[in-house]
Amino acid sequence: MTLGLSWLLGDWFGYRQVEQESLEQSFRYRQLVANELNRYLPIPELMAQHPLMVRALRHPDQPEVILEANQKMQRMAGIVGSSDVYLMDDSGLTVAASNFGRRDSFVGRRFAYRPYFSDAIKSGDSAIYFALGSTSGVRGLYFSHPLRGDDGVILGVLAMKVQVDDLESQWHRPLNRDGAEMVVLDSAGISFLASQQDWLYRDFSGRREEQQALEIRQRYPGRQLRAMKIHDLGRPWGVSEKSRKLSVETSEGTREYLSVTTPLPRLDWSLRVMVSTARVLWTRIAFVIGGVAVYLAILLAWLYVRERYRREAELAQRGEQLEQRVAERTADLERSNRQLREEVFERERAQQELRETQQELIQAAKLAVLGQMSAGLNHEMNQPLTAIQTYARNSRRFLQKGTTDMVDANLAEIITLCDKMAELTRQFKVFARKSEGPPTSVDVRLAVDAALKIVSAQRGEGTPRIRWHRPGSPVICHGDLIRIEQVMVNLLANAVQAVDGVDGPVISVDIEEDDGNWRCVVRDNGTGLPANSEQVFEPFFTTKSVKQGLGLGLSISRQIVDALGGTLTGFNRQDGPGAEFVVTLPKREVME
Repeated sequence: MTLGLSWLLGDWFGYRQVEQESLEQSFRYRQLVANELNRYLPIPELMAQHPLMVRALRHPDQPEVILEANQKMQRMAGIVGSSDVYLMDDSGLTVAASNFGRRDSFVGRRFAYRPYFSDAIKSGDSAIYFALGSTSGVRGLYFSHPLRGDDGVILGVLAMKVQVDDLESQWHRPLNRDGAEMVVLDSAGISFLASQQDWLYRDFSGRREEQQALEIRQRYPGRQLRAMKIHDLGRPWGVSEKSRKLSVETSEGTREYLSVTTPLPRLDWSLRVMVSTARVLWTRIAFVIGGVAVYLAILLAWLYVRERYRREAELAQRGEQLEQRVAERTADLERSNRQLREEVFERERAQQELRETQQELIQAAKLAVLGQMSAGLNHEMNQPLTAIQTYARNSRRFLQKGTTDMVDANLAEIITLCDKMAELTRQFKVFARKSEGPPTSVDVRLAVDAALKIVSAQRGEGTPRIRWHRPGSPVICHGDLIRIEQVMVNLLANAVQAVDGVDGPVISVDIEEDDGNWRCVVRDNGTGLPANSEQVFEPFFTTKSVKQGLGLGLSISRQIVDALGGTLTGFNRQDGPGAEFVVTLPKREVME
């Protein structure tokens, strides 16, 4: 049973392998023919559009026109690599040809009986035909296209011949194995391309020679077209419908082939790849050997498994003991995992509390800054309130006098002062609220503008002049508008305190672009920083009195900038007295 099954599987696999190789070769040759046809098919149509061709058909009695047409077609034949190009009138008479100077010239010959002429006249479109040349006896592909006059009437046909030898020279034997052959058959089953010279111009259709039609003999003039002795042995098991097993009788004896027939594009040709089935026998033998080997392997495996089961039975008791130990160890690991999860939870909770504490500390720093600015805010609010009181009293007097235009002017001034007070309180309200949401793309200029409004609220006599060199285009960075505003308020408030008591106090704010980042620089001409500039960023470090701050502003500002992916540095100026603080933030090209 094993030998029989192996023999059948070897037969199936052998024929499938032979068929697969035949199909691959058929596909390659089919693509080659399609590429050749696509290359030459549009050429006759392009040649037919030349006005000289129509002129030659209309004036065949003018030698100079015919000579010019002959020379033009000779050049065309040389350009496209064809053997002949010739022009026929509507009766099939050749009036001009590329071979006009040769003894076997087509000029004056009539080819109306050729299908490439009659098909082009009948369809009014391009035609393709294969035949042996009636003059040269050389195999060739004929491409033709009709020529029309201005009125649309067909005047003649332009034909181009391409020798099949050029196509055949690009082909090789279908397989690199002995006993593999290839033939190309026309619609009548006559071979005009073959890997064996003895198979060329043979009838593969199974007809007898006396049954061959006149059209077939006209296509192959001077050829015997002997019938091949082929016997169909049916389709082997496991192959596709297009494959047949054939027995071919040749001068060397009878051989069996697996034949795969594939139609070729555009023409009524078919490609038949025939591979010898001799190697199928070796495939069967290999499968039989493999089947015996598999049988022996299965037998040995069965013996091995039986012995293994016996040993597994002996190890079963030991396995139970091991499972018990594993269960005990698993329980210990579960207890350890629970303890570890509890520790992780406690650590996450501590980290969350730390983050919340940091946020509260930042908010407390904001409120501390607002508290320090409260005196200036009272001064800024007191002046508009005094002015509003004065305008209101004057308006009552003007109403008593009936001067309504002055009352209207006073009311306009009061509205302006109220708007100013509302804008001032709005800035402090925005600054005092907590930041919400993750960092986004913001314009640094807006943060500086808001910080300047808040800091300007505490300005009085002797307050330094702040030079804000505001860029004309947006300065987009990755950050949080409220937090950047808090950093700028801290830096500007420190600068204002640093220049207190200095002659000609000046504070400048600049924004510079630096290798994918924005650098916001705050400079003053005050007393400068201590020798160790990094010490100013430590919590509770301050050179001012307790009334002026607790020393948390710069420390919190650095934490804010670090969280936004930037840096905050401070150092004494090199170009004169004073300090310089630089905020670096990642650059963004567009607003998100």
